[in-house]
Amino acid sequence: MNNIQKYRVGCTLSFGDIYGQVVVWLIVIFLSLASALALMGTSRPMYALITIGLILVLSLPFLLFAFVTTLLNHIEFTEVSPTASTSSNAATSTRPAEAIL
Repeated sequence: MNNIQKYRVGCTLSFGDIYGQVVVWLIVIFLSLASALALMGTSRPMYALITIGLILVLSLPFLLFAFVTTLLNHIEFTEVSPTASTSSNAATSTRPAEAIL
């Protein structure tokens, strides 16, 4: 029971990792709005609302799946060595988060 190892959980996700996914989803949104505006000029505006709803409902699960899998791929578990001093661990755990540029 004494050989339990400690792990540190870190997330290396940055905005650049999901930037492409956000851009693609914005393109999908703008295309749905453009098609809805095109259908709005016809004699049946209900088709425009159905088109927007259908595109949003169908694209949102794919967006969430892409975000979650990208997040899970950037979670890291690193082993904390038991010989490290506790003062250095306390000093690093109290530092504020910093952005990587």
